[in-house]
Amino acid sequence: MRPRTIQVIAALVAAVAFILAFMAAGVVLLSSLFMALGLAAVAWLAWSLVGRVKLWGSIQQIRERRRKAVT
Repeated sequence: MRPRTIQVIAALVAAVAFILAFMAAGVVLLSSLFMALGLAAVAWLAWSLVGRVKLWGSIQQIRERRRKAVT
């Protein structure tokens, strides 16, 4: 049984659709990975800034105590 032209065209369209679907899935995975990396970078940045602010507050408290102790 010979395949008709429409069947060959449908098979080619299906093959292209599968290829595009796999490419889209790969893009989703890759973009999800970069999103996770970006979120991790922002979280680390926020964590380090909060730590510096706390440290700066501690330094200011120590300076204030020293000023009070001297006077």
